[in-house]
Amino acid sequence: MKIVVCIKQVPDTAEIKINPETNTLVREGVPSIINPYDLHALEAGVQIKEELGGTVTVITMGPPQAESALREAISLGADEVILISDRAFAGSDTWATSYTLSRAIKKIGADIIFCGKQAIDGDTAQVGPETAEFLGIPHISYVKKIEYIRDGVIRVQRMMEDGYDVVESPLPVLLTVVKELNEPRMPSIRGVLASRRIEIKKMGMADIEAREDCVGLKGSPTKVKNIFAPERRKDSMMIDGTPEEQVEKLIEEMRKIKCL
Repeated sequence: MKIVVCIKQVPDTAEIKINPETNTLVREGVPSIINPYDLHALEAGVQIKEELGGTVTVITMGPPQAESALREAISLGADEVILISDRAFAGSDTWATSYTLSRAIKKIGADIIFCGKQAIDGDTAQVGPETAEFLGIPHISYVKKIEYIRDGVIRVQRMMEDGYDVVESPLPVLLTVVKELNEPRMPSIRGVLASRRIEIKKMGMADIEAREDCVGLKGSPTKVKNIFAPERRKDSMMIDGTPEEQVEKLIEEMRKIKCL
């Protein structure tokens, strides 16, 4: 079983900065973490490896500083890590990112690809499904439980607003997972030691045979017109009292501003 896990190193939410010229996040020199949902994706891959055998390859697309996230992935049970990095990839939107990841995955090969349901910086939840479309394989989003994998078929539970769907798919398949799927493990001492020695493989645009017009800003159809911080409002008020008193006061205030 060949398992590929896509992770993303995201800025610490308290340290987000925007490049005013490109309207993209500034990542160099900013404290970063592994996207929390991707930790659940990695745990899912490692659990399957432990149960059925195989290997877990973790890939990430980003600048050289993303190596730290890949070393952390080794400490959490990954067997191999690959950094997809090239100056040409800078400024990629979800379309260009998905294209780039799909080109790398085609080179690596995979039976199951795991992604977190979304990244906490962009919150689009688009990269996983788009990557599957570029690969021409099925995808299942919001996976909360893996029931079984056998005879080239995987059966999972997909979280819905009013419960869950049971979905089967042939392999290869791409899954995006939610935090309800599992509890990510802590790094092991052996894993931490291995993470310091591991050689991180790097792949650039030439290695994945990507088209120049499909990556980076050139290959990104999404255009950000403007980015701004919402104005902080200072006219808020706190309502004290019992729940009943609070409701009555709220209705009274809403009538004053003609909301009711």
